[in-house]
Amino acid sequence: MKRFFLFATLLVLPLAALAQPYWNQKLKILPLRAPVGERPEFMDLNGDGRQDAVKSYIKDDVPILWLDEDGNMKEGDREGDTVNDCLLVDRDKDGAYDLIVKFADLTGNGVPDLQLILDYPVGGRRTPNFMYVYDDDKDGVFNYIDWSRLDLLCWEKNGLSDFYTDYSGNSTFLKTHRVSQEMDDLRYQWENPFLFYDYDGDGLTEMAVRFCDEPFPNAESKARGFEKTQHQGWMGWFSMGIDMDNDNVPGNDFDFDMTLHYTAKKGFNYSECVHPLRNMRGLPEADKFFPDPRFRLLTELIFPDRHQAFDKAFSGQWESARFVWDEDDDCSRWERVELYEDRDAFEIGTGKKGVDNHSQSDVAGDRGEWDRDFSGGGNIYIGRFDGRIHLSGAERGVWRIDQNSLYYQGWNKTFQNTAPASCATVEYLDTDGNGFHDTVRYDLDGDREYECSISLSELGLDDRCEVLDVSAMKYKDYTKLFKKVSSGMWARARQARQVAQAYGIPTLWYAKLLTPKTPRERYHYGWWFQFYIYKDLEDRFLHAGDTESLMRLQRAYYSGDWKTML
Repeated sequence: MKRFFLFATLLVLPLAALAQPYWNQKLKILPLRAPVGERPEFMDLNGDGRQDAVKSYIKDDVPILWLDEDGNMKEGDREGDTVNDCLLVDRDKDGAYDLIVKFADLTGNGVPDLQLILDYPVGGRRTPNFMYVYDDDKDGVFNYIDWSRLDLLCWEKNGLSDFYTDYSGNSTFLKTHRVSQEMDDLRYQWENPFLFYDYDGDGLTEMAVRFCDEPFPNAESKARGFEKTQHQGWMGWFSMGIDMDNDNVPGNDFDFDMTLHYTAKKGFNYSECVHPLRNMRGLPEADKFFPDPRFRLLTELIFPDRHQAFDKAFSGQWESARFVWDEDDDCSRWERVELYEDRDAFEIGTGKKGVDNHSQSDVAGDRGEWDRDFSGGGNIYIGRFDGRIHLSGAERGVWRIDQNSLYYQGWNKTFQNTAPASCATVEYLDTDGNGFHDTVRYDLDGDREYECSISLSELGLDDRCEVLDVSAMKYKDYTKLFKKVSSGMWARARQARQVAQAYGIPTLWYAKLLTPKTPRERYHYGWWFQFYIYKDLEDRFLHAGDTESLMRLQRAYYSGDWKTML
């Protein structure tokens, strides 16, 4: 009787209020939360006499359903809570829910630690998403849904790189671009996981680690009707993007400078990395609302977490390594500095089989290097010939020069998003196979022909350098390394200035390069100042036919010892 009276009261007395649409719909401001639905239908799914679900309508009569997953929904509640409850949205209004948002309190403290989103393709929409976000830093930020479009927009941001999805600070997400019905074992994901590390406690990310478990067909799974996306606990991809100078600040929230990337068919097994789940299971009577309710039965996920990540990664049996350095310092998305491919140095554009073949690569401005057989162990060194960090064991490297950060392919609308017709290009080669670059080739006029090639061995210079074991390095070691590289580059530039003055080369033209304000500018300006002075002196000696001075100059420049010119 009490229940009947309450429902009658809701249906009769506040009818005008119930008909009032939620205020933040169809406005020109962000709808940061799921709107409260209209025309609520209160439901008792298990017949225990209490409300445990509410169906209503949002945005042009789109049906939504809130499920009470922890038994605390009250009579007349028009929405569930964001602790353990689950929201289902039928975006195309065909009777099947295609956007599912599930919260879970894993510790029992009444605060959500996990958000799961199942984003099914509807009406020709894009790739599906099956994605978990862990709130490791307890800031309450999870994934981002644009509720005006009813779209999961993981990349939506404020300004340059203040992403609404929680990629800042300490955070973890797991993701597969498949519908769960195609997957056999739902404990595994493809990006499994993507980890974000905040080492200095400023709420921003200094390092991002990405693991990928590439799926493959499995006979046993196929026999059970699962044709695609079978994961068996073998990691084939490990990459870490690092903010080497720790210069990220609000407004420039992501500023990764270097990525190391290892691949193999089976890099390491992680099937023992089990993480328990709780509060995933709701009322069995609600299973009928889900396209695939199996995730509700999960009691664990399997992935290497932030504490296991590096030990697992550096114990892997890797087959190749890739290195990318953001020379033009314009990468402001978490994985932007990782996607140059070992392809043609000159072909430009997505799918054109050049180094920027991948749609998320920087069309120009990055330097990529590739160790095809992992002979260098994924380690790095500082090259004597240029003072920069390089990949040990790399057979080849390519730097497409974007001196003023004009071009940026892919997702970042701050930049022009157009490809240049051609670039100045530098190629690095290890011709003697000892794991260090010994040849540098230049195409500075962009005609796709190298007009100049320098061999360190022909100059009588030793290309071998101290190799740095990255498995032993912590984040502070990377920032310390960059300070060393930046300071070393600027010291070489100061020597170059002394040489220029001694030979009467006017340096006023390069005054901008002589006023660095940050470690990154000392690195960037220092390299460019040396290069201009080197080319000016080269031009002078060529015109004078002074081959002896030319040889001395080349040795000085490529050894980093400018003092030999004085």
